[in-house]
Amino acid sequence: MHSARKWVVTLLCVGNALIFPAFAGPQRVVSTFLCTDEYVYRLVPREQIAALSYEALDRRPVVSTIADAAKGMPTIRPSTETVAALKPDLVVMYAGTNARLHLNLKKLGIPVLDVPWANSLTDVRTITEMLGERLGARRRAQALLAGMDKKIAAARARAPRPPVSGILYQPNGYAGTSGVTDEIMRLAGIVNAAPQGALTRTGTLPVEAVIAAAPELLILGGERSSGSARAYTILHHPALRALEGKTYMEFAVLTPLLCPGPWSADAAETFGNLARKARKLAPAGVAH
Repeated sequence: MHSARKWVVTLLCVGNALIFPAFAGPQRVVSTFLCTDEYVYRLVPREQIAALSYEALDRRPVVSTIADAAKGMPTIRPSTETVAALKPDLVVMYAGTNARLHLNLKKLGIPVLDVPWANSLTDVRTITEMLGERLGARRRAQALLAGMDKKIAAARARAPRPPVSGILYQPNGYAGTSGVTDEIMRLAGIVNAAPQGALTRTGTLPVEAVIAAAPELLILGGERSSGSARAYTILHHPALRALEGKTYMEFAVLTPLLCPGPWSADAAETFGNLARKARKLAPAGVAH
């Protein structure tokens, strides 16, 4: 009797496997935006990616964390014609981008997956798990999150206590004051010292406000040799010399923060190193 029941269960399992095959995910995925490229490249097998956006490999300047790894992959400047010609079974778009393309793809019956912006590491976790489900990549998604958790834990364990006050000053005078960037800074031992009340309507922070805040650490977002691009001029403003003797200043390339995702945790080590330098060297006013 027991043997017969075992055979029945086995037959039912085989039948269910035939009726409900394992979810393999889409076979021809197109990504239309840098921040979805970052996810698609990491979650979808290379042979199932029909194209990424041109930004994934762009080097003028490098804005992608996968610019080297994705070398040789097909890329497009997304339009209805270029995307449709690839015959995708799923187009991954960032919510709120390229509204006309989004509408046209819907009209053509091409499935579109909208990816929301992450404003916290909790959002990153939710979005990564959602994409793991939709792309048939649960294990890859969990591996990404495990890697993120490991880097965050390491940064938290080495963070200076008490934390140092710091400002992340970026091209055009933007200051990181919220979202995933601010959260990772805090985990790495940096309290954001950018004065919210001094921000302009466009979200920039005047040099005068940076000097008045006199943080222990001033992170200049970019390369020191950033050329003559107008956006970087403010990072070389001579008025910042007024912080010498009070603030540790250093340029830092923070590409992982351009698009929030599990890879953004790579910046935690950079922030932590800078925080420890600030704690040790800020009184000497050393600028690098």
